[in-house]
Amino acid sequence: MPLRLMPTFRDALGTAQRPLAGMWVCTGSPLVAEICAGSGLEWLLVDMEHSPNGLESVLAQLQAVAAYPVTPVVRVPVGDVVTIKQVLDLGAQNLLVPMVSSAQDAQAAVEAVRYPPRGRRGVGSALSRSARWNRVDGYLDDADQHVSLFVQIETIEGVAAAGAIAAVDGVDGVFVGPSDLAASMGLLGQQSHRDVVAAVHRTFEAVRAAGTPVGVNAFDPTLARSYTDAGASFVLVGADVTLLAHGSEELAHRFAPATVDPGRDPAAT
Repeated sequence: MPLRLMPTFRDALGTAQRPLAGMWVCTGSPLVAEICAGSGLEWLLVDMEHSPNGLESVLAQLQAVAAYPVTPVVRVPVGDVVTIKQVLDLGAQNLLVPMVSSAQDAQAAVEAVRYPPRGRRGVGSALSRSARWNRVDGYLDDADQHVSLFVQIETIEGVAAAGAIAAVDGVDGVFVGPSDLAASMGLLGQQSHRDVVAAVHRTFEAVRAAGTPVGVNAFDPTLARSYTDAGASFVLVGADVTLLAHGSEELAHRFAPATVDPGRDPAAT
């Protein structure tokens, strides 16, 4: 029986009337991913770089959120052609590749998500969930329509090359990571520092000038709004793990104050 795949994150951005708000999904739990999928947020980032997520847990989370009106994006741990092939084959349609600092890095990521002759993706659609075991008619010919690729700029070298990165054919969007960018600038842990914010804005300008959507990570609501005002088309505004950490700390602050550092206000973190 012929099956259809869901629209990509590229498609969602192309029809959006405002910036799309999303959150990190980092616990590795399909149940938590499903709870987040029903929140009303528009996209989720399932993280394999800094979270305990492997192929099996990512698959389970994609299956868990499939019934909800939310677009899942998977951040692979590295822009490796084998890793990308495996994540695509398990059914991820939207990928974010971290630590892209040059047009050459971006081109390598594009080649990893495309079949030959335009790329290096291994062919195994009959064996994998990506084409629903060959139940999606014409998947091999139309695979580029079913996959969107986003690359992450998070170094000062990436900021300098942002325009060239965004102009690479096959890059559907650029996501800015202020945390690693701050570290790259010698400002570890200071992603709200004015110099880091200025670098983010420079990246926005270069990416938008190339006609490519740009997004950013910003948990601070004021900073997030300032970035959307500056042209961000998509933004991550929270994470499952931080919400759980801060929420449980707030409960302890209210009901078990003896166990909480009296000098720390959990609402301020």
